[in-house]
Amino acid sequence: MDDLPRLALSVRQPSAWAIIHGGKEIENRSLGSIRAGRMTTGTICIHAATGMKEDEYRYLHWRFAQHGAICPRPDELVRGAIIGVVDVVEIVTESDSPWFGGEAGLRLENPRSVDPIPASGALGYFEWSAGGRFAPVKPWMRRYDRSHGDDRTGSLFPDSGPTYKTPPAKPWRKP
Repeated sequence: MDDLPRLALSVRQPSAWAIIHGGKEIENRSLGSIRAGRMTTGTICIHAATGMKEDEYRYLHWRFAQHGAICPRPDELVRGAIIGVVDVVEIVTESDSPWFGGEAGLRLENPRSVDPIPASGALGYFEWSAGGRFAPVKPWMRRYDRSHGDDRTGSLFPDSGPTYKTPPAKPWRKP
């Protein structure tokens, strides 16, 4: 733990998972949040935020599958912890990356996972310290695939992507 960067960025799941394990090379932010959060280039820890809403998970689960990243079930995603390290190599306002989808973003390289370390998060870059507990699993997370048409559980092909009759609605409004 002593060799981990002291600065971290808190990212909601499943985006935090996708940065470390799913090839997500851009973390989208507004220019205002990049400035306010004193975000610059350098090596940082990725903190999986405690919050995760069902509509956000559903949309991102579907969206990530479009890029070949099949994320774990919501009850398997660690929240409230440092989960990895990544190099922020550039702040971009344009990108051809399929992961770019906002006003600006942090271009990321060299993701490395670490054993989860419980820690509290904060906005922007923050100095983290170990402590606390992992966020508890919410009831909707346990019943997710049984109630939303994702038939991976009990399927002959459990590693196949999510199945949806129609793409989920994007849970965020455009600014």
